[in-house]
Amino acid sequence: MSRPGLDEYFLKLAAVVAERSTCRRRHVGAVAVRNKHILVTGYNGAPAGCVDCLTLGCLRDENNIPSGERHEVCRAIHAEQNAIIQAALHGVSLEGATLYATHSPCILCAKMLVNARINSYVSYGTYSDGTFIQLFKDAGIEYRLVGKPPDTITFVD
Repeated sequence: MSRPGLDEYFLKLAAVVAERSTCRRRHVGAVAVRNKHILVTGYNGAPAGCVDCLTLGCLRDENNIPSGERHEVCRAIHAEQNAIIQAALHGVSLEGATLYATHSPCILCAKMLVNARINSYVSYGTYSDGTFIQLFKDAGIEYRLVGKPPDTITFVD
């Protein structure tokens, strides 16, 4: 039995967080980590207390809007945005953190992460909007796309 590395460990956690998503198109999870310590998590879904897409349907599908376009026509808040909001609500700085996410960020989330002063972003999946890459380079944020972690959990009883 081998022990998972940190990337695999935190990406598996991001995948579990994504299970809470209320998006019909894509489940995305994010885990912000600093010094091997989990700071906050976030997943994509409707604002707190609002009816979600699982109940109401997807506005983007109804309007045939492709992925990566017209972000404003959506009930959901992205996983990265929810992580930033959770950090703000609980007084947690994301400065110097690594964000582990199931997918790469859209440009809107990337801008927010630059201003939140994260150091790096690690994902195993890609989003259709790749414009964040140059922004991250300009801001000095390391981006790593790694292999998808195993979708199994090893239990030792």
